[in-house]
Amino acid sequence: MESPVHSLPALFKQLGLPDDPVSIEQFVASHSPLKPELKLADAFFWTESQRAFLREEIRDDADWAVVVDELNLMLRGGRRV
Repeated sequence: MESPVHSLPALFKQLGLPDDPVSIEQFVASHSPLKPELKLADAFFWTESQRAFLREEIRDDADWAVVVDELNLMLRGGRRV
């Protein structure tokens, strides 16, 4: 069975954030760059439930892990929307 493939807009929706391209771009621009030593889930701008979701997905290498990694790179200045 094939794993589901999630998109960046779907991740934003899952996190309860606006998921249109302009909102995603604004989010990335206003929250980056993250310090290299800071884990994505430890950033100040997440709610507790968002933190828990991000940590769980990365820890378990779950369905959302690839797109969470993509967001992590974007917030570190590795890629723009």
